[in-house]
Amino acid sequence: MKEMTESELQTKVADYIRLQYPKVLFHSDYGSGVKLTARQAAIQKRQNGGLKGWPDMFIAEPFKEWHGLFIELKKDGTRLKKKDGTWASGHIAEQAKMMAELEKRGYLAKFAVGFDEAKRIIDEYLDGPQPERVEF
Repeated sequence: MKEMTESELQTKVADYIRLQYPKVLFHSDYGSGVKLTARQAAIQKRQNGGLKGWPDMFIAEPFKEWHGLFIELKKDGTRLKKKDGTWASGHIAEQAKMMAELEKRGYLAKFAVGFDEAKRIIDEYLDGPQPERVEF
């Protein structure tokens, strides 16, 4: 079977959330992992506040002490850390730094390697009594 790209993984996770949690608000960054021209990359960088390492998905659902859940998706087989415990790449280190900053601000931020891990993280986060919905 063909290995799933990160973009395909993102789409599969988005479909899962839509089907299993239809009232949950979420956002997925389509630009993540897409090859951009230099001009497009400069525009995206400006629009993202010049910050590196922003996670792929955000679930805008407060739960317990968290304001929401950020997920950085990685395709199956991705190694996050080396044997010595350091991050596997500078890019993953930047992502981990951003996720630590998000957690300092009250958001849960997790790496998910593959669909099954993403599904588990989402289910664990959303499993429990959800706040009452306000109709607008």
